[in-house]
Amino acid sequence: MKINKIIILSATVLMIFAKSNLVSGEDKADGHVNESIKYLISPVGRAEYNYLGVVDFEGKKVNLVKFKNKVLLVEDAQKIYSDPESSLPCKIERTISKPWGKEYITREYDQKNFTVVVKRFHGKKLINEQTIKADGPIQDVIMLPFYLSRLPDLKAGMAFEARLPEAIRLKVVSVDEISVPAGKFKAYHLKSIPDKIEIWINKDTPRIPLKIQGKFALNYSMVMKEYIGSHAEKQ
Repeated sequence: MKINKIIILSATVLMIFAKSNLVSGEDKADGHVNESIKYLISPVGRAEYNYLGVVDFEGKKVNLVKFKNKVLLVEDAQKIYSDPESSLPCKIERTISKPWGKEYITREYDQKNFTVVVKRFHGKKLINEQTIKADGPIQDVIMLPFYLSRLPDLKAGMAFEARLPEAIRLKVVSVDEISVPAGKFKAYHLKSIPDKIEIWINKDTPRIPLKIQGKFALNYSMVMKEYIGSHAEKQ
């Protein structure tokens, strides 16, 4: 799939985490409603994740997350709708704002047939449409680290298969003490195979992604600056 390379590090930062069956059954995220997490993106940028809970959308109940980041002069704002039972994405609406204009992108998922339809618009005009096929259910590029962070039994040595829609592998390699702008934490340290990206997830409450490190042509890191939510007092 062709992705405008100037669009935000968020898609690149998190795309390696996609996985189809990491979270099963009802989403155990009730305690995370109205949770907000702010990140700094190095070298220059910021991001914010907001979980808004269950909403009505297109005639059904879905989970809603808003994720926004800004790198230099480009801002990427996303609304991510997912199934409350499977935690798999249903639809994503994206607005990319640049000094020279805006672009609107939608991603519509068919998790029964393992496809996602990507549509790009300038204004209301459709300029491109592409259907991507996978060999199983498709996870969202932004949300997987947060789903992963809610697993109750992470431990060193665990490994996970992922789709975006290509299959990759993530492994918990250690438990580390790390420092981010929000403080010092014990964290589960995950690495991708091949070694493209790493993630650190808080070992204690709140169980959230603390740091993401990319190892692509443009190196970057995303580190937690602030947490706002029902578990904030437990940081």
